[in-house]
Amino acid sequence: MITADTLKTLTTFTAAALTRAVQDQGQDWEFSQVQFLGMTNGGEFCYRAEVATPEDGPLYRKVFLSYDAALGRITASV
Repeated sequence: MITADTLKTLTTFTAAALTRAVQDQGQDWEFSQVQFLGMTNGGEFCYRAEVATPEDGPLYRKVFLSYDAALGRITASV
């Protein structure tokens, strides 16, 4: 079960928190702005993230957070 507090956390990640989450997974992205978009059919939390230092104008990525309730662990993928 995902508690209300955990749900609130997973839907309100900041740019810094999302940056840390993807960097923990070995990605070299840094985000300046993020927006929670919703949940996927597979139960992932989807964010739109703006890359902090794009070379050619704005660059956006979708970031997906997964939550393992048994381990209390969040993982991210781009």
